[in-house]
Amino acid sequence: MAAYQALGMIETFGLVFISQAADAMCKAGDVELVGYENTASGYISVLVRGDVAACQAAVEAGVKAVEAMEDANLYSYVVIPSPHPALEKIIARYSLDNLIPDSAK
Repeated sequence: MAAYQALGMIETFGLVFISQAADAMCKAGDVELVGYENTASGYISVLVRGDVAACQAAVEAGVKAVEAMEDANLYSYVVIPSPHPALEKIIARYSLDNLIPDSAK
């Protein structure tokens, strides 16, 4: 996908919740799973990229999926329609390509 497309992000507590969110996000729209970030104390963020409408649909589906789970703890979510190019430095750090060793792919 082209650089600087919209970004969709969800942050919640725990691997189970973020996995559910990521699954729903990827199924809801034509988005690319960029990566994830373990932010602190069990909070995990997941990032997707695509056009604005796809990211909005993906984030809405991910939020709904987390909220439907018992004891869900949704922390935050956002869609950035036109991210500044400087954000690529942050995004690259948490991309799946950098987080998963070649031997595990």
